[in-house]
Formats: sequence, structure tokens, C-alpha cells
Amino acid sequence: MVKMSLDPVQVMSGQVKELKVAPSSNGDSRGSWEEKEEFDQDHLGLTSKPIPVTGRRARKVEGGIFFPKPENAVTIAVSSRVLFRTEREQKVFEQKGVEEYLRYQIEHENEPFAPGPAFPFVKALEAVNSRLRELYPQSEELFDIVLVTYNHAHVGIRLINTINHHNLFIERFCMTGGSSPIGYLKAWHTNLYLSADADKVREALAEGIAAATMFMPEKLTEVSQSQLRVAFDGDAVLFSDESERIFKAHGLDKFFEHEKENEDTLLDHGPLKGFLEALGKLQKKFYAKGHRLDCPIRTFLVTARSAASSGIRALKTLRAWGLEIDEALFLAGAPKGPMLEKIRPHIYFDDQMFHVEGAAEMGTIAAHVPYGIAQKHNAKQNTGVRK
Repeated sequence: MVKMSLDPVQVMSGQVKELKVAPSSNGDSRGSWEEKEEFDQDHLGLTSKPIPVTGRRARKVEGGIFFPKPENAVTIAVSSRVLFRTEREQKVFEQKGVEEYLRYQIEHENEPFAPGPAFPFVKALEAVNSRLRELYPQSEELFDIVLVTYNHAHVGIRLINTINHHNLFIERFCMTGGSSPIGYLKAWHTNLYLSADADKVREALAEGIAAATMFMPEKLTEVSQSQLRVAFDGDAVLFSDESERIFKAHGLDKFFEHEKENEDTLLDHGPLKGFLEALGKLQKKFYAKGHRLDCPIRTFLVTARSAASSGIRALKTLRAWGLEIDEALFLAGAPKGPMLEKIRPHIYFDDQMFHVEGAAEMGTIAAHVPYGIAQKHNAKQNTGVRK
């Protein structure tokens, strides 16, 4: 199970089975890392006076800054429950109901939420935007971050205060009051949706929106503040699960035979191909200005495929798509966690919880893409899968 402590660091340990989610205070389901624990109601602070935000910095918004049209931007929709830590508030709802929950949020609206697992990723997106604005002052090809929450609008004040406290540049909100956000995601031309709710992630994927359920490790690895580093698994993430299905049905030897016979046949696209394309498009803007070697975006393929026996098909597919991966690691079934610890990505995407767990154990913020045949198999079985 994924276990949750009330400490600032997310705890992830043990075997992760099919996620069971419960209704949330705002129409959402329980977060991927959240597990009900007894909570001392005497310490909920429902009658306490709001604690003023300390150390708040005024955000620097230059006069010439504009907001890109959604169709021109790379839109990243982030749930408030992965951008910030909201477990305490969830306990208030579970034990006292929605009215007390709303009152608690209002009484504590000057207390900023602590950073959640998506926070370093969002900060890295903003760092890339700063470089893009320097090189292309009038361009709308930027990352555009939309905060998505099932919360009532009353909670918006606390979210805004938190964003200002952490000096984030997020101006677009989607507060659905308990309704599904999927329709809004499509209207925003969303390139990636990150959430704590596995059910909503599956719903987004079914609508063709790249999406993943976020997890936070027990320990945190320091990540770059100036270069966005994104790592992808191959099959069922960038590529379809075609080859994975061969392995599950017929075993490893048949998988290698299939890959050899189809070496020159392109793999079909997976759910996050479009996001890699969007990253590549922004990378090329830096290359055009002579910044290939110090580009603030770096991408990684971390796959359990073997290089000689099955990796060539993956590389040929990426080349045919016109996509570049800065670094490709073919691990031939070796654990991914140690490699990810060296890469230090802001986020790593994988379709198997076994690999998500392995990444988290090494301090990597990992995200589960619940797509493909692997979702029908126990994540602890078939650990030799050549993905």
C-alpha cells in the first residue's frame, strides 16, 4: 500500500495494488498517497485565529508580460492536491463534513499550503519560461500552468495566498466545485494533466489527454532549479502497449522475436507522445538561438528494453516521429531507481507501479500512467518485463 504520514515528506512504501479511492471534500477522490488515519480533532484549530503568512514575497510581473492563448501554449494542468499538501484539510472534511471543511479553509486562508510533489516541476517550468521570454519576448509558445481544483470558490483565496507566498506565476484557475474537470481540460487544450486522483487520470487518458497520477517519495532528491528534466518510460507511455502485450501473452523469447521481425515497423503512439512533442518543440526554439548545449529542457528515455535486441525499434520510431531524446538508457531489466537517482528528473512517467515504487524508493518524484495491458496484471509480477 501507499502510506501517508502527516509530515512534510510523502511516505511511499510496500506493495502498491489497485488504488482504492474514497470521496473527497470537494468531489474529488482520495489522493493516490492518502490513507485514512485517526486525527486528533482537538488539534484541527477550527476556532483558532488565522495565522498571517510570513515571508511572503511580492511576485515580479513585468509590465510587458502577457498570457498566451491556450492553443499556442504548452498547457500543464495541475491539481491543487499535487501542487500543494492538503492532507490536514482532508481530515477535517472526513471527520466534520463539508461545512466545517469550508469554515476551516476560510479561517486558515492566510496560512499557505506546503509544497506538494508537483511543486519542483512547476518551478522548473517557470524557469524555462523565463529563458524563453528573454529569447522570444513576443512569443506565446510558453508553458501555461492551470491550477485545477474540485474545491468551492471560497477556497480560492487560500490558494491565491499560497501561490503568492511561494512566488509562483499561476493566474489561470479551474475551480469546479466538485464537478469533473475533464471537459475544461479539453477547452484549455491541455498537454498534460497531473492529479492525485487515479480515477480522474484514467478519465483524462480515455479522452486523449496525457495524464498521470503523482506520487512523492519518502526521501527527496535535490533537482535542478535551472533545467527542466523529464524522464519517460517507453512502452505504454511514449509508445503503445503492443510489445508489452506480446510479452505478457507469450513470454520473453517471443517478445524478442517479435521485435526483431518488426524492427522497421514503427510502434504506435502512447499517451505521452504528445507531451514529448511539445517539449521538443520548445527545445528547438533554444537550439535555433544557439543554446543546444545549455538548453533548459532535457529529456530522458529510461526503459527496461535491451538495446541490441529490442531497443533499435524504439529509437527508429522516435526518429521517424521527428522526436529527439537527449539521453536513452536501455536497462535490459535492471532496476530503474538507481539510474533515476543519477538523472534527478523533476518527474518520471511509468505505466507500472512496480517501477514507480522503485523510483520513489530512490528519491525520485514519479507519476503513474494507468494505460495498457500492465494495468491488468499485478505490478509485482513479471519483473523481468522488457519495457
